[in-house]
Amino acid sequence: MNIIELFKYMISCKSETPDDGGLLDFIENYLPDFKAIRIDVEDVKNLFIYKKFGDGEHLCFAGHVDVVPAGKGWETDPYEAVEKDGFIYGRGTQDMKSGVAAFTQAVKEAQGFNGTLSLLLTSDEEGDGIYGTVEVLKYLKEHNLLPDAAVVAEPTCEDNFGDAIKVGRRGSINGYITLKGKQGHAAYPEKAINPIHNIAPILQNMAGVNLDNGDEFFSPSKFVITDIRSGMQVTNVTPNELKMMFNVRNTTLTTQKEVEKFVAKNMDGLNYELKLTQGSYPFKTDTNTKLVRKIGEAIKSVTGLKPKHSTAGGTSDARFLAPLGIDVIEFGVKNDTIHSVNERTTVKEVEDLYCVFKNLIKMWE
Repeated sequence: MNIIELFKYMISCKSETPDDGGLLDFIENYLPDFKAIRIDVEDVKNLFIYKKFGDGEHLCFAGHVDVVPAGKGWETDPYEAVEKDGFIYGRGTQDMKSGVAAFTQAVKEAQGFNGTLSLLLTSDEEGDGIYGTVEVLKYLKEHNLLPDAAVVAEPTCEDNFGDAIKVGRRGSINGYITLKGKQGHAAYPEKAINPIHNIAPILQNMAGVNLDNGDEFFSPSKFVITDIRSGMQVTNVTPNELKMMFNVRNTTLTTQKEVEKFVAKNMDGLNYELKLTQGSYPFKTDTNTKLVRKIGEAIKSVTGLKPKHSTAGGTSDARFLAPLGIDVIEFGVKNDTIHSVNERTTVKEVEDLYCVFKNLIKMWE
């Protein structure tokens, strides 16, 4: 298979989370010279497959074969990989079967690499992520197989292919506030404690407020209110309590403690309860590392562009690699139709991504 044939085949495999659509078995067979380790947990399928070419560093390509449900309203079959006007349409074309196909083909054709090349693949990135990459890394740590550097082939480019790589990601802090009141009759507000009235004047000091100023890599940590609900859906009873949810995509400058202090300052004197959880923690790979330099050189060799270093966007499985001391970046095709109806990417981007990964492997020395 060439890269486009491989890519189209992967799109044709229906692999909605946590189903791998048979792709992990396929990749294991597609790389017969590599040693395969299956680490399946519950309904999640995981594959770590590697080959030691020499005694040098271990370079890993990581990603997920699962996709979100296709949804309704497609102009083509989302699992047929339709090519039209230079584009290939299908669920997962951008997120992220283009990346998986590109690095699978690149490592298959690798020659003379002085180290170890590997793929880390899961079928549970779009789901809860509990039994996916986390479980593979746990196994690799126990067996002394952790890579030195990793490329996660998520879609990262903005306006043009090659214009951006992710050198880090913000964390994600979730907050749940319960504001206590005292239920009463709307005609006698003085006999009640209305939590809606109590929170209304302070929302302007909380909603959309930056908790830090960010830095050259991270945009500020913003307090984003995502849900407020209260009352009994009647007009003559004031509520007993109010519940509010919020999210902070935090930089390395803001922790849960700062969020807790921010809430306490603004809700001083009110009877409330606060619960905080953290889905992911912020990280940044040093831009002077070999990985960042080499991926930049490989991108420029194919596109002529010098990619900017970004930390924008949501979360990815890179958040699990960074805390283990693994240098990690993300690079893939343009990100403008992920999770949407009629998701698509271009034939040229897939071919160029494959060339970038091939060049990265060649330039790694």
